[in-house]
Amino acid sequence: MKVTIVGGGKVGYYLVKTLIEHRHEPTVIEINPHVCERLANNIDIPVICGDATMLQILEAANTSKADAFISVTGSDENNLVACQLAKMQFGVKKTVAKSNNPKNVQAMQAIGIDNVINSTNNIASLIEREVDTSRIKQLIAVNHGEASIFEVSLPADYVYDGRMLMELKIPAFFNIISITRGDALIIPRGQSTLKSGDTLLVMAESSSVKELKSVLKIKD
Repeated sequence: MKVTIVGGGKVGYYLVKTLIEHRHEPTVIEINPHVCERLANNIDIPVICGDATMLQILEAANTSKADAFISVTGSDENNLVACQLAKMQFGVKKTVAKSNNPKNVQAMQAIGIDNVINSTNNIASLIEREVDTSRIKQLIAVNHGEASIFEVSLPADYVYDGRMLMELKIPAFFNIISITRGDALIIPRGQSTLKSGDTLLVMAESSSVKELKSVLKIKD
């Protein structure tokens, strides 16, 4: 997944490291040349030095090829404008903005930003859920984001093909709601089996994507 990050400070740097660890391809836009130099010297990624509210800078960062656009500068106005340009001018489907002032969250959401996050920790959690793996996708957040319903696509050569759910050590933090196999919908029981190519709906704690991958033996 290609992700453009605006802002190379502490939050942006952490997000870059998180994305690289999960084998995604981040590009950073940063207006401060000293921060750009530090990023370029420490991480082997594209770093564009410039103002992300300017179209030519977004073009230089290949924003049109980004799967997600995340703006985490210290200016809510710049985060808003950058995300709007990414979505409207470059067709980026997923935009995320950090709101430094909680009072701005609703206004930014109303204008069309897909996710507005006020907490740095929430941003990291969101990125974990959104880009951790293409086989696990968050569909719906539940109870103010504490839990989520995830769609899990089992691969063609699934390691647990033919295994019954009762044979798996499924922890308390998630529950398999349904199994879709072709046109058939299966309400799972302990003796229900998993098959390669199945699609699962899973209720789990929102922060548990890594554990969900581990239990179900899902690879990127």
